Amino acid sequence: MPQLQPEGHAPGRFPTTQWSRVVTAASRDATEAREALSGLCEAYWYPIYAYVRHRGYAPEQARDLTQDFFAYLLERDLIARADPARGRFRAFLRTVCARSLADRRDRENAAKRGGGRPVLSIDPGDAERRYAREPAHELTPERIFDRTWALTLLGRVVERLRREYDDAGRAARFAELIAVMTRDPGSASYAEVAGRLGTTEGNVRVAVHRLRGRYGLLLREEIAATVGDAAQVDDEIRTLFAALGG
Repeated sequence: MPQLQPEGHAPGRFPTTQWSRVVTAASRDATEAREALSGLCEAYWYPIYAYVRHRGYAPEQARDLTQDFFAYLLERDLIARADPARGRFRAFLRTVCARSLADRRDRENAAKRGGGRPVLSIDPGDAERRYAREPAHELTPERIFDRTWALTLLGRVVERLRREYDDAGRAARFAELIAVMTRDPGSASYAEVAGRLGTTEGNVRVAVHRLRGRYGLLLREEIAATVGDAAQVDDEIRTLFAALGG
C-alpha cells in the first residue's frame, strides 16, 4: 500500500450509492437536490480548488472561482442533465469546471452570490497548506485534479474507519493500527504496538490485516458512489492509484 497520510478536515460522508442519486434528486425535488449538491460541494471542493490554482489563479481568486463553480452547477441545472451512464463523476466535474472557467468572463456581470447558491466553508489556510504539498510544477492541472481527488477519497475512507473505531470506544487502537497499515514513517514496530496495546505481536498483525480488508471495502464503496456502473470500480481504483504514483 502507498505511504498515504489521512487528509485532515474530512467532510461528512457522501452517500455510498451511485452518483445517479444526486442526478435523480436534481430532476425531481429542488430541495433534495440542493441538499445533495451541498453535500457534494463539501466533499469535493478541494480537488476543484487545486485544479483552479494550478491553472494560474491566485489563492483568493481560486476560492471565489471554486465557490462560483458549484453555483454554476446549480444555476445551469447541469446535475439534472448529467448522465451517470456516460462516465465517472470525477470526469464530469473536471469537464464542467474547465467549461466554467472558460465562461468566466461571460458571467462576470451576472448576479452576485445569493438566491440559494451553495456557499462553501473554505479555510484559506487549510486550502493553501494542502495545495503547498502538491507537486505542482511537473503536473498538469488535470493530473493535479485526479491526484487530489484520489487523496480526498482515501482521506474519507480513513475518516469512516476512524469513526467506526471511535464509536466502538477503540480510538487509541485505531491510531496505532492505521499508522502501521499506512506505513507512517514514524510508526512503531508490531512488537512496540503490541506492548502499548497490551496484546501480542500476532494479534496486532491480525488486527492490521482486518483493518486493511475493511479499508478496501470502504474504498470500493466510496468509488462506487462516483462511477456510473459498478463494473467501473476496479478501473477507477487503478486510475486513481496511478494518479498518486504520478
